[in-house]
Amino acid sequence: MSQSLFYAFVVFAVVMFFTPGPNNIMLLSSGLTYGFRRTIPHIAGITIGFAFMVAAVGLGLGTVFLAYPILQTILKYAGAAYLVYLAAAIALSGPAKAGEDKARGPMTFWGAAMFQWINAKGWVIVIGTITAYAAIAQFPLNIAIQTVISLLIGAVSTVVWALFGTALRPVLTSERLVRGFNILMAVLLLASLYPVFMDA
Repeated sequence: MSQSLFYAFVVFAVVMFFTPGPNNIMLLSSGLTYGFRRTIPHIAGITIGFAFMVAAVGLGLGTVFLAYPILQTILKYAGAAYLVYLAAAIALSGPAKAGEDKARGPMTFWGAAMFQWINAKGWVIVIGTITAYAAIAQFPLNIAIQTVISLLIGAVSTVVWALFGTALRPVLTSERLVRGFNILMAVLLLASLYPVFMDA
């Protein structure tokens, strides 16, 4: 195993997972709006769903996208459309009230896990992980290492972003402030689409 390549991969993963992107922006907003406990399924869905995607692509699913480039285009624009929908939902959401607990809530585990497949930043991380760091070890050990590291760093980053949002709850106490913050998060979520359309 190349130790230098391993450390480079860890640094790459930390930078990519902790920097703002659709997942982190949604977790920040969810932590503020619903609190940390209710955001746990969202956290788990992102963490496990993304690690599964790394493993699946590394074990050969990526060749399907190379063989059928139209699938990449479909995923890209489906993801963009879904992000616009999520941005609108976040912009319109205020603090959760007791009577609304069953009517609305944060993203579910399965929703967050499936979202990884249409997340533009997620694909950048996966492609960088699988292609640039394939020589970290011999196949399939390299895929196992990349999957475990993605799982661990992903878990820490998602928890940190959700806790950051939760920590803002005592600060943003009025419904007006929460709505304003969520509108800002929605704008940032839409801004994350910039690379998608620049690559079109």
